[in-house]
Amino acid sequence: MHFHYQRSYRGPVQAVILDWAGTTVDFGSLAPAMAFVQLFAEQGIAISVAEVRGPMGTEKREHIRQLCQLPTIAACWNERYGTEPDEANIDRLYEAFVPLQIAAIRDCAQLIPGCRETVAALRERGIRIGANTGYSREMAEPLMHAAADQGYIPDSAVCATEVPRGRPYPYMSLKNAIELGVETVQACVKVDDTVPGIEEGLNAGMWTVGVAISGNEIGLPLAGWEALPFAEQQRRRERAYSRLLASGAHYVIDSIATLPCCLDAIEVRLARGERP
Repeated sequence: MHFHYQRSYRGPVQAVILDWAGTTVDFGSLAPAMAFVQLFAEQGIAISVAEVRGPMGTEKREHIRQLCQLPTIAACWNERYGTEPDEANIDRLYEAFVPLQIAAIRDCAQLIPGCRETVAALRERGIRIGANTGYSREMAEPLMHAAADQGYIPDSAVCATEVPRGRPYPYMSLKNAIELGVETVQACVKVDDTVPGIEEGLNAGMWTVGVAISGNEIGLPLAGWEALPFAEQQRRRERAYSRLLASGAHYVIDSIATLPCCLDAIEVRLARGERP
């Protein structure tokens, strides 16, 4: 009789890979939403913020393609231009999108409360910090500069246009893991406020933590969130938690400020020989 020896990693978390908009910067993930609404408005097409937030987290050209495939948008486009949007239209839209996105990013580059403190606490524990995004390098540069000015500089930063496929494919997180020199993906945690971002982490074989309140699921600036009545906050929080948990997230937190407790829980599971 042959027994299969189950090899397992039992050490601490080695790396945390953080999304940008809605996770570490830009409370409410407002920059991408604003830019997409503006892009379509300039084509004479009204698109709702809810529609725009559907594919959030994916690489931006792919995001535009998915928006163009929405029946409502395709119908409006057809009505206005007498045809469905094709690849040439998507290329043209992406080209028009880049400057709009860069301008919006500059307006929304503030660190999310608790980000700097959490990153410092993680580094204190010897945890390496990776970052990845659906933004291209051209879009991410001004964001990275603004974050650095506020004291946040990840050890590895990967953009969707630098890998064969963006989210939900695992490539960005795996490139981060390589750059960070981790021993195993089981020692990595992917933190993201979007469903494709959680799927990316799961596809990479990592632990995943969804971010509910500061990101895409709620989609409000901090002042807007704080202005909501408590019962309404609870209703929206529960909806965000259940959406992220349904996507397979191992844990969901309100914001990056509470990430360290989550890592403690993951380390207890790792010490028992559990894997993501």
